[in-house]
Amino acid sequence: MSRGQSPGPHSSKYHHPYFTPAEVEYLSVKQRGKLSAAQEERARQSACAFLEGMGARIGFPRRTIATAQNLYHRFHLFFPRKDFHYVDVSLASLYVSTKMHDTLKKPRELLAVSYAIRFPDLVAKSKHPGGEIDLDAMDPQVVERDRQRLLSVERLLLETICFNFTSRMPFPYVIKLGKAFKAGKKLTKLAWRLTIDCHRTLIPIQYPPHIVALAGLYVAALLSSFELPQPPEEPGLRSPQELAEILGQNGDWESKYQVQVDDLEGIAHTLIDLLVQGSQSQTQNTSPRTPSSPSPNPSPRTPHPSTESQSPSDPFDADKLIRLKIVMRQTEHPPRVRQPLGTADPSALYSGDDVGLLGRNEGTVRFLFGPPGVMGHEIQ
Repeated sequence: MSRGQSPGPHSSKYHHPYFTPAEVEYLSVKQRGKLSAAQEERARQSACAFLEGMGARIGFPRRTIATAQNLYHRFHLFFPRKDFHYVDVSLASLYVSTKMHDTLKKPRELLAVSYAIRFPDLVAKSKHPGGEIDLDAMDPQVVERDRQRLLSVERLLLETICFNFTSRMPFPYVIKLGKAFKAGKKLTKLAWRLTIDCHRTLIPIQYPPHIVALAGLYVAALLSSFELPQPPEEPGLRSPQELAEILGQNGDWESKYQVQVDDLEGIAHTLIDLLVQGSQSQTQNTSPRTPSSPSPNPSPRTPHPSTESQSPSDPFDADKLIRLKIVMRQTEHPPRVRQPLGTADPSALYSGDDVGLLGRNEGTVRFLFGPPGVMGHEIQ
Protein backbone atom coordinates (compact mmCIF):
# COMPACT_ATOMS: atom_id res chain seq x y z
CA MET A 1 0.00 0.00 0.00
CA SER A 2 0.97 3.57 -0.10
CA ARG A 3 2.67 6.04 2.13
CA GLY A 4 1.08 9.20 0.80
CA GLN A 5 1.81 12.87 0.76
CA SER A 6 -0.59 15.59 1.84
CA PRO A 7 -4.01 15.30 0.19
CA GLY A 8 -4.85 17.69 -2.60
CA PRO A 9 -5.24 17.92 -6.38
CA HIS A 10 -1.94 16.09 -6.81
CA SER A 11 -0.66 13.26 -4.65
CA SER A 12 1.71 10.32 -4.84
CA LYS A 13 1.17 6.87 -3.42
CA TYR A 14 4.01 4.45 -2.83
CA HIS A 15 3.78 0.70 -2.86
CA HIS A 16 5.18 -0.98 0.24
CA PRO A 17 5.97 -4.66 -0.33
CA TYR A 18 6.23 -5.49 3.39
CA PHE A 19 5.00 -4.04 6.66
CA THR A 20 6.49 -4.20 10.12
CA PRO A 21 4.57 -6.07 12.85
CA ALA A 22 3.83 -2.70 14.49
CA GLU A 23 2.30 -1.36 11.27
CA VAL A 24 0.25 -4.51 10.78
CA GLU A 25 -1.03 -4.39 14.35
CA TYR A 26 -1.98 -0.72 14.13
CA LEU A 27 -3.79 -1.04 10.82
CA SER A 28 -5.49 -4.32 11.75
CA VAL A 29 -6.93 -2.80 14.91
CA LYS A 30 -8.06 0.26 12.96
CA GLN A 31 -9.90 -1.73 10.28
CA ARG A 32 -11.24 -4.33 12.72
CA GLY A 33 -13.64 -1.82 14.20
CA LYS A 34 -15.92 -3.33 16.81
CA LEU A 35 -14.91 -6.88 15.93
CA SER A 36 -12.81 -8.78 18.43
CA ALA A 37 -9.46 -10.23 17.42
CA ALA A 38 -11.03 -13.71 17.44
CA GLN A 39 -13.85 -12.59 15.13
CA GLU A 40 -11.34 -10.97 12.80
CA GLU A 41 -9.34 -14.20 12.69
CA ARG A 42 -12.45 -16.23 11.90
CA ALA A 43 -13.28 -13.89 9.03
CA ARG A 44 -9.72 -14.16 7.75
CA GLN A 45 -9.78 -17.95 7.86
CA SER A 46 -13.19 -18.05 6.18
CA ALA A 47 -11.82 -16.02 3.30
CA CYS A 48 -8.68 -18.16 3.01
CA ALA A 49 -10.72 -21.36 3.04
CA PHE A 50 -13.04 -19.94 0.41
CA LEU A 51 -10.04 -19.12 -1.81
CA GLU A 52 -8.68 -22.63 -1.27
CA GLY A 53 -12.04 -24.03 -2.36
CA MET A 54 -12.12 -21.83 -5.45
CA GLY A 55 -8.58 -22.77 -6.37
CA ALA A 56 -9.20 -26.49 -5.90
CA ARG A 57 -12.35 -26.48 -8.04
CA ILE A 58 -10.85 -24.45 -10.87
CA GLY A 59 -7.42 -26.06 -10.67
CA PHE A 60 -5.39 -22.91 -10.08
CA PRO A 61 -1.68 -23.37 -9.30
CA ARG A 62 -0.58 -22.72 -5.75
CA ARG A 63 0.97 -19.36 -6.65
CA THR A 64 -2.40 -18.00 -7.80
CA ILE A 65 -4.16 -19.09 -4.61
CA ALA A 66 -1.39 -17.85 -2.31
CA THR A 67 -1.19 -14.46 -4.02
CA ALA A 68 -4.96 -14.06 -3.75
CA GLN A 69 -4.75 -14.73 -0.02
CA ASN A 70 -1.99 -12.13 0.30
CA LEU A 71 -4.06 -9.58 -1.60
CA TYR A 72 -7.01 -10.23 0.70
CA HIS A 73 -4.85 -9.65 3.80
CA ARG A 74 -3.37 -6.46 2.35
CA PHE A 75 -6.76 -5.07 1.35
CA HIS A 76 -8.08 -5.21 4.90
CA LEU A 77 -5.11 -3.31 6.26
CA PHE A 78 -6.70 -0.27 4.63
CA PHE A 79 -10.41 -0.96 4.30
CA PRO A 80 -12.79 -1.71 7.19
CA ARG A 81 -14.08 -5.25 7.40
CA LYS A 82 -17.59 -4.06 8.15
CA ASP A 83 -17.84 -2.39 4.73
CA PHE A 84 -17.13 -5.50 2.66
CA HIS A 85 -18.25 -9.13 2.62
CA TYR A 86 -15.32 -11.51 2.61
CA VAL A 87 -16.66 -13.27 -0.52
CA ASP A 88 -16.56 -10.05 -2.56
CA VAL A 89 -13.01 -9.22 -1.47
CA SER A 90 -11.89 -12.82 -1.97
CA LEU A 91 -13.26 -12.98 -5.51
CA ALA A 92 -11.67 -9.65 -6.43
CA SER A 93 -8.37 -10.81 -4.92
CA LEU A 94 -8.50 -14.02 -6.91
CA TYR A 95 -9.36 -12.12 -10.09
CA VAL A 96 -6.37 -9.82 -9.67
CA SER A 97 -4.14 -12.78 -8.83
CA THR A 98 -5.15 -14.58 -12.04
CA LYS A 99 -3.96 -11.54 -13.97
CA MET A 100 -0.67 -11.44 -12.08
CA HIS A 101 0.10 -15.10 -12.80
CA ASP A 102 -1.37 -15.40 -16.28
CA THR A 103 -4.08 -17.84 -15.17
CA LEU A 104 -6.89 -15.48 -16.13
CA LYS A 105 -10.55 -16.35 -15.67
CA LYS A 106 -13.45 -14.07 -16.47
CA PRO A 107 -15.48 -12.64 -13.58
CA ARG A 108 -18.53 -14.67 -14.63
CA GLU A 109 -16.48 -17.87 -14.50
CA LEU A 110 -15.31 -17.06 -10.98
CA LEU A 111 -18.86 -16.20 -9.92
CA ALA A 112 -20.19 -19.50 -11.27
CA VAL A 113 -17.70 -21.48 -9.18
CA SER A 114 -18.33 -19.32 -6.13
CA TYR A 115 -22.08 -19.97 -6.34
CA ALA A 116 -21.39 -23.72 -6.46
CA ILE A 117 -19.36 -23.46 -3.24
CA ARG A 118 -21.68 -21.09 -1.40
CA PHE A 119 -25.02 -22.54 -2.46
CA PRO A 120 -24.94 -26.35 -2.55
CA ASP A 121 -28.71 -26.43 -3.12
CA LEU A 122 -28.18 -24.81 -6.52
CA VAL A 123 -25.63 -27.49 -7.38
CA ALA A 124 -28.17 -30.19 -6.52
CA LYS A 125 -30.60 -28.64 -9.00
CA SER A 126 -27.96 -28.23 -11.68
CA LYS A 127 -28.09 -30.60 -14.63
CA HIS A 128 -24.42 -30.11 -15.38
CA PRO A 129 -22.51 -33.41 -14.93
CA GLY A 130 -19.68 -31.58 -13.17
CA GLY A 131 -22.01 -29.91 -10.70
CA GLU A 132 -21.39 -26.45 -12.11
CA ILE A 133 -23.90 -23.62 -11.91
CA ASP A 134 -25.44 -22.39 -15.17
CA LEU A 135 -25.46 -18.60 -14.82
CA ASP A 136 -28.01 -18.31 -17.62
CA ALA A 137 -30.48 -20.11 -15.40
CA MET A 138 -30.00 -17.57 -12.59
CA ASP A 139 -31.49 -14.12 -12.17
CA PRO A 140 -29.40 -11.98 -14.56
CA GLN A 141 -29.74 -8.95 -12.29
CA VAL A 142 -28.22 -10.84 -9.36
CA VAL A 143 -25.31 -12.07 -11.47
CA GLU A 144 -24.66 -8.65 -12.95
CA ARG A 145 -24.81 -6.99 -9.54
CA ASP A 146 -22.28 -9.45 -8.17
CA ARG A 147 -20.05 -8.94 -11.21
CA GLN A 148 -20.10 -5.17 -10.81
CA ARG A 149 -19.32 -5.51 -7.12
CA LEU A 150 -16.34 -7.74 -7.95
CA LEU A 151 -15.03 -5.16 -10.42
CA SER A 152 -15.53 -2.33 -7.92
CA VAL A 153 -13.47 -4.10 -5.27
CA GLU A 154 -10.89 -4.97 -7.94
CA ARG A 155 -10.35 -1.26 -8.57
CA LEU A 156 -9.72 -0.64 -4.88
CA LEU A 157 -7.33 -3.60 -4.77
CA LEU A 158 -5.33 -2.30 -7.72
CA GLU A 159 -4.96 1.08 -6.06
CA THR A 160 -4.05 -0.60 -2.79
CA ILE A 161 -1.08 -2.32 -4.45
CA CYS A 162 -0.33 0.82 -6.51
CA PHE A 163 -0.76 -1.27 -9.68
CA ASN A 164 2.40 -3.18 -8.81
CA PHE A 165 1.87 -6.68 -10.17
CA THR A 166 5.13 -8.08 -8.84
CA SER A 167 4.59 -11.24 -6.83
CA ARG A 168 7.40 -13.35 -5.38
CA MET A 169 6.50 -16.69 -3.86
CA PRO A 170 8.39 -18.58 -1.11
CA PHE A 171 7.82 -22.04 -2.59
CA PRO A 172 10.89 -22.21 -4.88
CA TYR A 173 13.02 -21.08 -1.93
CA VAL A 174 11.80 -24.03 0.15
CA ILE A 175 13.39 -26.46 -2.31
CA LYS A 176 16.61 -24.47 -2.68
CA LEU A 177 17.06 -23.86 1.04
CA GLY A 178 16.18 -27.46 1.85
CA LYS A 179 19.05 -28.58 -0.34
CA ALA A 180 21.38 -25.92 1.05
CA PHE A 181 20.72 -27.03 4.64
CA LYS A 182 20.83 -30.74 3.70
CA ALA A 183 17.25 -31.38 4.80
CA GLY A 184 15.65 -34.69 3.91
CA LYS A 185 12.91 -35.01 1.31
CA LYS A 186 10.23 -35.69 3.94
CA LEU A 187 11.23 -32.64 5.97
CA THR A 188 11.29 -30.40 2.89
CA LYS A 189 7.84 -31.62 1.89
CA LEU A 190 6.51 -30.75 5.34
CA ALA A 191 8.14 -27.31 5.08
CA TRP A 192 6.38 -26.82 1.75
CA ARG A 193 3.01 -27.64 3.32
CA LEU A 194 3.70 -25.30 6.22
CA THR A 195 4.62 -22.53 3.80
CA ILE A 196 1.24 -23.00 2.13
CA ASP A 197 -0.46 -22.47 5.48
CA CYS A 198 1.64 -19.34 6.11
CA HIS A 199 -0.54 -17.61 3.53
CA ARG A 200 -3.52 -18.00 5.83
CA THR A 201 -1.74 -15.52 8.10
CA LEU A 202 -0.21 -12.06 7.68
CA ILE A 203 3.31 -13.50 7.56
CA PRO A 204 3.89 -13.10 3.78
CA ILE A 205 3.10 -9.36 3.87
CA GLN A 206 5.58 -8.86 6.71
CA TYR A 207 8.57 -10.88 5.49
CA PRO A 208 10.27 -11.54 2.13
CA PRO A 209 9.65 -14.99 0.60
CA HIS A 210 13.08 -16.43 1.41
CA ILE A 211 12.53 -15.72 5.11
CA VAL A 212 9.07 -17.31 4.98
CA ALA A 213 10.56 -20.39 3.31
CA LEU A 214 13.37 -20.68 5.86
CA ALA A 215 10.84 -20.33 8.69
CA GLY A 216 8.87 -23.18 7.12
CA LEU A 217 11.99 -25.35 7.29
CA TYR A 218 12.58 -24.31 10.89
CA VAL A 219 9.03 -25.17 12.00
CA ALA A 220 9.14 -28.43 10.05
CA ALA A 221 12.35 -29.36 11.87
CA LEU A 222 10.79 -28.50 15.25
CA LEU A 223 7.65 -30.52 14.59
CA SER A 224 9.71 -33.48 13.35
CA SER A 225 11.99 -33.57 16.38
CA PHE A 226 10.12 -32.27 19.44
CA GLU A 227 9.34 -35.12 21.87
CA LEU A 228 10.03 -37.64 19.11
CA PRO A 229 12.72 -40.32 18.80
CA GLN A 230 15.45 -39.41 16.39
CA PRO A 231 15.18 -41.19 13.02
CA PRO A 232 18.11 -43.19 11.68
CA GLU A 233 20.83 -41.02 10.23
CA GLU A 234 20.80 -40.59 6.47
CA PRO A 235 24.20 -40.13 4.86
CA GLY A 236 24.77 -36.55 3.76
CA LEU A 237 21.58 -35.23 5.40
CA ARG A 238 20.97 -33.39 8.66
CA SER A 239 18.50 -34.76 11.18
CA PRO A 240 15.47 -32.60 12.05
CA GLN A 241 16.88 -32.01 15.53
CA GLU A 242 20.22 -30.84 14.15
CA LEU A 243 18.53 -28.50 11.70
CA ALA A 244 16.27 -27.08 14.42
CA GLU A 245 19.31 -26.40 16.61
CA ILE A 246 21.14 -24.62 13.78
CA LEU A 247 18.20 -22.38 12.82
CA GLY A 248 17.35 -21.72 16.46
CA GLN A 249 20.72 -20.13 17.22
CA ASN A 250 22.73 -17.24 15.84
CA GLY A 251 25.21 -18.29 13.19
CA ASP A 252 26.89 -17.52 9.88
CA TRP A 253 23.73 -18.62 8.08
CA GLU A 254 22.04 -15.35 9.16
CA SER A 255 24.35 -13.10 7.14
CA LYS A 256 24.55 -15.60 4.29
CA TYR A 257 20.78 -15.71 3.81
CA GLN A 258 20.00 -12.18 5.07
CA VAL A 259 17.74 -13.30 7.88
CA GLN A 260 17.85 -13.18 11.66
CA VAL A 261 16.93 -15.91 14.08
CA ASP A 262 14.31 -13.76 15.84
CA ASP A 263 12.47 -13.48 12.50
CA LEU A 264 12.19 -17.26 12.30
CA GLU A 265 11.05 -17.48 15.90
CA GLY A 266 8.34 -14.86 15.40
CA ILE A 267 7.04 -16.61 12.29
CA ALA A 268 7.21 -19.96 14.05
CA HIS A 269 4.96 -18.78 16.88
CA THR A 270 2.40 -17.41 14.43
CA LEU A 271 2.40 -20.61 12.41
CA ILE A 272 2.19 -22.87 15.47
CA ASP A 273 -0.74 -20.80 16.73
CA LEU A 274 -2.45 -21.55 13.42
CA LEU A 275 -1.72 -25.25 13.84
CA VAL A 276 -3.14 -25.17 17.37
CA GLN A 277 -6.28 -23.51 16.07
CA GLY A 278 -6.66 -26.18 13.41
CA SER A 279 -5.97 -29.00 15.87
CA GLN A 280 -8.59 -27.73 18.28
CA SER A 281 -11.22 -27.36 15.59
CA GLN A 282 -13.96 -29.93 16.10
CA THR A 283 -15.13 -29.99 12.47
CA GLN A 284 -13.10 -30.81 9.38
CA ASN A 285 -15.09 -30.02 6.26
CA THR A 286 -14.86 -28.00 3.08
CA SER A 287 -17.33 -25.30 4.02
CA PRO A 288 -16.00 -21.80 3.29
CA ARG A 289 -17.49 -20.76 6.63
CA THR A 290 -14.90 -22.75 8.58
CA PRO A 291 -11.10 -22.46 8.75
CA SER A 292 -10.66 -25.95 7.27
CA SER A 293 -8.84 -26.21 3.97
CA PRO A 294 -10.72 -28.02 1.19
CA SER A 295 -7.55 -28.46 -0.81
CA PRO A 296 -7.01 -32.05 -2.05
CA ASN A 297 -3.42 -31.67 -0.90
CA PRO A 298 -3.21 -32.33 2.86
CA SER A 299 -1.63 -29.76 5.12
CA PRO A 300 -0.62 -30.05 8.79
CA ARG A 301 -3.84 -28.25 9.73
CA THR A 302 -6.15 -30.26 7.49
CA PRO A 303 -4.96 -33.84 6.96
CA HIS A 304 -6.82 -36.39 4.90
CA PRO A 305 -9.79 -37.99 6.68
CA SER A 306 -7.79 -41.10 7.39
CA THR A 307 -5.42 -39.10 9.57
CA GLU A 308 -7.83 -36.67 11.18
CA SER A 309 -7.91 -38.47 14.51
CA GLN A 310 -4.87 -37.35 16.42
CA SER A 311 -3.19 -39.36 19.12
CA PRO A 312 -1.11 -37.85 21.94
CA SER A 313 2.01 -38.82 20.00
CA ASP A 314 0.88 -36.98 16.87
CA PRO A 315 3.26 -34.04 16.26
CA PHE A 316 0.29 -31.82 15.50
CA ASP A 317 -1.62 -32.58 18.68
CA ALA A 318 -2.77 -29.28 20.24
CA ASP A 319 -1.33 -30.02 23.71
CA LYS A 320 1.98 -30.96 22.22
CA LEU A 321 2.09 -27.82 20.11
CA ILE A 322 1.45 -25.72 23.22
CA ARG A 323 4.28 -27.50 25.04
CA LEU A 324 6.53 -26.73 22.09
CA LYS A 325 5.63 -23.04 22.30
CA ILE A 326 6.49 -23.01 26.01
CA VAL A 327 9.89 -24.55 25.36
CA MET A 328 10.54 -22.06 22.56
CA ARG A 329 9.67 -19.12 24.84
CA GLN A 330 12.32 -20.24 27.31
CA THR A 331 15.17 -19.98 24.81
CA GLU A 332 13.99 -17.44 22.24
CA HIS A 333 15.96 -14.37 21.28
CA PRO A 334 14.63 -10.86 21.97
CA PRO A 335 12.89 -9.46 18.89
CA ARG A 336 14.56 -6.48 17.27
CA VAL A 337 12.70 -3.31 16.40
CA ARG A 338 11.96 -3.27 12.68
CA GLN A 339 11.90 0.13 11.01
CA PRO A 340 9.42 0.86 8.20
CA LEU A 341 10.83 0.91 4.68
CA GLY A 342 11.94 4.25 3.35
CA THR A 343 12.67 7.52 5.10
CA ALA A 344 9.16 8.94 5.33
CA ASP A 345 7.61 9.59 8.71
CA PRO A 346 5.92 6.29 9.70
CA SER A 347 2.96 8.23 11.06
CA ALA A 348 2.17 9.34 7.49
CA LEU A 349 0.85 5.85 6.86
CA TYR A 350 -1.59 6.19 9.72
CA SER A 351 -3.07 9.63 9.02
CA GLY A 352 -5.94 8.13 7.08
CA ASP A 353 -6.00 11.04 4.63
CA ASP A 354 -4.41 9.31 1.67
CA VAL A 355 -6.40 6.15 2.32
CA GLY A 356 -9.56 8.20 1.95
CA LEU A 357 -8.48 9.13 -1.57
CA LEU A 358 -8.49 5.53 -2.74
CA GLY A 359 -11.20 4.76 -5.25
CA ARG A 360 -11.97 8.41 -5.92
CA ASN A 361 -11.64 10.33 -9.17
CA GLU A 362 -10.57 13.57 -7.50
CA GLY A 363 -7.25 15.11 -8.46
CA THR A 364 -4.23 13.44 -9.99
CA VAL A 365 -2.59 10.52 -8.24
CA ARG A 366 0.78 9.01 -9.10
CA PHE A 367 1.16 5.36 -8.13
CA LEU A 368 4.81 4.47 -7.60
CA PHE A 369 6.22 0.97 -7.32
CA GLY A 370 8.42 1.46 -4.26
CA PRO A 371 8.59 3.37 -0.97
CA PRO A 372 10.40 6.72 -0.90
CA GLY A 373 14.03 6.67 0.12
CA VAL A 374 14.65 2.99 -0.64
CA MET A 375 16.37 3.63 -3.99
CA GLY A 376 17.88 7.04 -3.43
CA HIS A 377 15.81 10.16 -3.07
CA GLU A 378 13.53 9.25 -5.97
CA ILE A 379 11.90 5.99 -7.00
CA GLN A 380 13.90 4.51 -9.82
